[in-house]
Amino acid sequence: MIERLMFWGDRIADKIENSLKDRIKNGKPLIIRDEKTASGRIHVGSMRGVAVHGIVSEILTERGIKNKFLYEINDFDPMDGLPVYLDEKEYSKYMGQPLYTVPSPDGKAKNFAEYFASEFIEVIEKSGFTPEYYRASELYKSGKMNDAITDILNNAQEIRDIYKKISGSVKPDDWLPLSVVCEGCGKIGTTKTISFDGKEVEYVCDPKYVKWAEGCGYKGRVSPFDGNAKLPWKVEWPAKFKVLEVDIEGSGKDHSTKGGSRDIANHISKEILNYKPPFDIPYEFFLVGGKKMSSSKGEGSSAKEISDLLPAELFRLTLLWKDYKQAINFEPDGDTIPVLYDKYDLIGEKYFDKAGDDNARLFSLIHSPSNRGDIKKKYFPRFSLVSFLAQMPHMDIKKEIEIIKEESLTDTDKEEIVSREKYAKNWLDIYAPEKYKYELKEDAVPTEAFNFSDKQKDGLKKILEYIKSQKSLDGLELH
Repeated sequence: MIERLMFWGDRIADKIENSLKDRIKNGKPLIIRDEKTASGRIHVGSMRGVAVHGIVSEILTERGIKNKFLYEINDFDPMDGLPVYLDEKEYSKYMGQPLYTVPSPDGKAKNFAEYFASEFIEVIEKSGFTPEYYRASELYKSGKMNDAITDILNNAQEIRDIYKKISGSVKPDDWLPLSVVCEGCGKIGTTKTISFDGKEVEYVCDPKYVKWAEGCGYKGRVSPFDGNAKLPWKVEWPAKFKVLEVDIEGSGKDHSTKGGSRDIANHISKEILNYKPPFDIPYEFFLVGGKKMSSSKGEGSSAKEISDLLPAELFRLTLLWKDYKQAINFEPDGDTIPVLYDKYDLIGEKYFDKAGDDNARLFSLIHSPSNRGDIKKKYFPRFSLVSFLAQMPHMDIKKEIEIIKEESLTDTDKEEIVSREKYAKNWLDIYAPEKYKYELKEDAVPTEAFNFSDKQKDGLKKILEYIKSQKSLDGLELH
C-alpha cells in the first residue's frame, strides 16, 4: 500500500482552490506576490519566499488555474544600513536616500538596488522560478499608488488606532504615515510629514529624525503623488494588496504572529482600503548554520554563494524538501550537502521506479516545468563516494563507478558523474569538513605511519599478503 502524505505545495493549492473558488471561477488570473528590498547582497533566506510562492504558482498552473507571480524589487526604501563589505567613507553620505538613487558599487549597474537585485534574479532564474518583476519606485512613479496614499493620509487617525489596538504601538497624534523625498537633499529616511490638504503635504527634513542618517533641515510643501513620497512598510504592504489586486501572499512567520505586521496590514486592508487580505502562507525561515541573517548588514551567506554550491535541481530540492512550516537549516561546512545528495538519490529512485508517492512527486517538482516532461533515467553514485574518488588522482572515477554499477554507463550517467565531481571538488575546496578530505602520499610515508602500534602493523601486513595472493582485485571487493 502506497503511503500518500501529499507534498506540502499540493496541500496549499487545495486550500487556495477552496478559499478562492469564486475568483477562480471568473477566469481572471490569481495574483501571487512576493518582494525583497535590495539593500545589499541578498541572503539565501529570501529564496524561501520565492520557492513557496513559485511552487504554488507552478502547481496552480499544472491544475489549469490561471495565475501570475509578481515579484517586487523594493528599490524605494531608504538606505538605512551599510553592508560590511562596502566602504563606509564612500557610502555614508547616501544614508537615508532611496536605494534607486544610490550609485552602484561597480559603477556599471543602473543604481545600488539594481546591482544587488541582478545577482538575486540570476539565482531565481537558476532555481527555475519565473516571476514577473517590477520595481517599487516604478509603481509609485506610475501613479498607481496615488489613490492609496490619499486614503491612507485621510484616515491617519484610524490607522493610529489600528496600530494601538493590534500591536500596542502608540503613534503620536500628529503622526502621518508618509515619507517624502526631500527636495533639498534627496533623502527619504529623514523626512517627517506634518500635514496634508488633499493635494500637497507639508514636511520637514529633520537632522535628528533617525540615528542612521542626518536630515538637511529643509522645510517645504509638495505633492505626495507620482513617486514624490512613499508609505511606511506596514502601511505600504496593504496598499500594495489593493493596488496590485493580490490574491495570494505569504511571509515569514515573524510577520504573521498575533499583533505583528501582517495582522496590522490585514486590518488596514479591510478597514481602511476595503480590500479582502490575500490568502496567507506563513512560512518558516531558511537558516544558514542555524542563523537568520540580514542583507543590509551584509551578514550570512548570499543566495548566489549557496546556489553556486549546487546544481539547479539540488538547489530546488534544498528549497522544497522541507514542509513550509519547518525551518530549513543549511550548513555547507557540515553534512548538509552529502545528505542532500542522498535525499536526491532516494527520491530519484522512487520516481524512476514509478512509486507514485510523495518522494516521486518531489523529484518531479524539483525540475523546472520546462524540464519536467523529459527527465532521463540515470544512475546515482553517492556524493560521498564521488568526493572521495575526486581526491584520488590515480583512479578513473567513471571506471570505478561503472564497476559499482555492474553495467555500462549511459551518456546520462556520465553527465551526472561529471556534475557531481565538479560540485564535489568545489565543496571540498571551500566548505567540506576535514572528515571528508583525504591526501594521497605518493612521494613520502606519512609521519603517522612511524607511530603505528604492533597490532596496526600486523593488520597491514595481513592485508598486503591478501592483496598479493589475489590474481585480480578491484576497489569494491577490497572494500
